[in-house]
Amino acid sequence: MFAFVALLPVTALAAGGPVPLGDTGGKFGDWTAATYGSGAAKACYAFTTAINSAPALVGRGPPMLTVVERQAAHDEVTLSAGFAYPNDAKVTLAVNGSNLSFYTKGETAFTTDGAAAVIAFEQGANASASSSAPGGKTVTDNFSLAGFSDAYHAITAACP
Repeated sequence: MFAFVALLPVTALAAGGPVPLGDTGGKFGDWTAATYGSGAAKACYAFTTAINSAPALVGRGPPMLTVVERQAAHDEVTLSAGFAYPNDAKVTLAVNGSNLSFYTKGETAFTTDGAAAVIAFEQGANASASSSAPGGKTVTDNFSLAGFSDAYHAITAACP
């Protein structure tokens, strides 16, 4: 399941099968919202990529913040680092002065409280992730939350 959640936006876009939500082609400010699949396997997701990251890491993929809704699970919030997290990596996402904790597996960090993350995203303007990175470095990724509320409402309406 973890791998599915982490790869959903990338896989869906590569497979050519996502259905953008809304009349803007799935764009809601800095967020994109779409559905993938059907029936019990239908997933609705909203995602954004980092507006900036530091330090730059050679060979790193784009950091991505994602919220997934599906029939059996809601408010699955993940952070894809663009690199494999070291064992026991520390990941914290700061929004409005609140720090949200994540645990890691491979290239993905998973929130321990998706509902709290969604509330923070709806009230915030930006989010800043601090992550352990390869080579003993710490990397910071900044995300815009502009458009999150509209994207989130689109995915929760499509996957109630």
